[in-house]
Amino acid sequence: MTDFAQKAYTLETSPSLKRRHAKEARFKWYGRIAITIALSFLVFMFGAIFLRGMGAFQQTKISIEVTFSEQVIDPNGVRDPEILALANYKPILTAALTRTFPNVIERRDKGRLYKLLSSGAVYEMGKLVSDNPDLIGTSQTIWLPASSEVDLFMKGKIDTSLPEELRRIKNQDITYIKALKQSGQIKKKFNTAFFTNGDSREPEMAGILGAALGSFFSLLVCFMIAFPLGILTAVYLEEYAHKSKLTDLIEININNLAAVPSIVFGLLGLSIFLGVFHIPRSTPLVGGMVLALMTLPTIIIASRASLRSVPQSVRDAAFGLGASKTQATFHHVVPLAMPGMLTGTILGMAQALGETAPLLMIGMVAFIVDIPQGVTDAATSLPVQIFLWADSPEKGFVERTSAAIIVLLAFLILMNLLAVFLRRKLEKRW
Repeated sequence: MTDFAQKAYTLETSPSLKRRHAKEARFKWYGRIAITIALSFLVFMFGAIFLRGMGAFQQTKISIEVTFSEQVIDPNGVRDPEILALANYKPILTAALTRTFPNVIERRDKGRLYKLLSSGAVYEMGKLVSDNPDLIGTSQTIWLPASSEVDLFMKGKIDTSLPEELRRIKNQDITYIKALKQSGQIKKKFNTAFFTNGDSREPEMAGILGAALGSFFSLLVCFMIAFPLGILTAVYLEEYAHKSKLTDLIEININNLAAVPSIVFGLLGLSIFLGVFHIPRSTPLVGGMVLALMTLPTIIIASRASLRSVPQSVRDAAFGLGASKTQATFHHVVPLAMPGMLTGTILGMAQALGETAPLLMIGMVAFIVDIPQGVTDAATSLPVQIFLWADSPEKGFVERTSAAIIVLLAFLILMNLLAVFLRRKLEKRW
């Protein structure tokens, strides 16, 4: 008993054992420090994006009393919505601003005054009147978008301490803005246009709806092609194909395609889909087909892993009850493997949503104002829209770029959360 206690005491106080424990403790701290540094970089990156982008969710608007003159808008009294939308509303807006600032007489000062409103305000007026023709002949107080320079000034992003010649907003403009503030005619409001408009040359009028629908249609085409092909390929390779040199070659190619840079798929789409089949350029149709090629290896690999996870006893039980190979596969094995297949598909689609390089190669980088209505309409995507805005010299697009990144990150996080939810909710543990 004494010898055993002495040995135990010796092991507990062994110098080598103490060194091993010390190394283990240091290794744990190394891991904690590495995780802390990684999280710090992540928080810093997201924080910088959010701080820059949150301003885009608010837009400065100016309230003015507008007289909707029938002589200017619709002198013939036709009340055709297309004519009303394309009418010349600029004289109406300039007259309203002149009434708001009656002391502004000089032509140069009036020019500065008229630039307080966005150039897109006339289109806002046209849409308002075409939606409600009863406004013609009345006077209404409406809120219209301010110019980008006014918006940046209201958000405190213009340094007024700089000399006037170095600023796009002049001292006279600041005087007008202060007068509007005192009368409560200029305010920051929620920027609905950011979510309902397409792209624009004017930052204050630019929105993500066109790009979001372009991404949606592209992912829809991608899913319709990649999901059935990926599932059927995985089922064939895992359940039906016999081991041979051909199947080994197919497996090697699938694994290699999963590691191919995405721009290579863009080059393939450019040369085959556009060059040979002459599919309309810059459309979600060709974009979805390219993304489907890129996503297929991911779906096949995830689906095969999910099929392997189904116990062999399930297949044997189906065969024992008289089921054929096809019945056992599609009535029992595939339904049990479907949660894993869906998870792999969603993760592949999330990867496709964030891709930019292949879409640039097929021409989805064009400036497109119109909202796409289908897969054959010209469109862009959210990542490409971010690329275009980031390349713009206009200062107002800086916060739009960050806001679009926030929206894209939100979609990616939701898709990954959906994949995690489906895996935990539907998968069975054996």
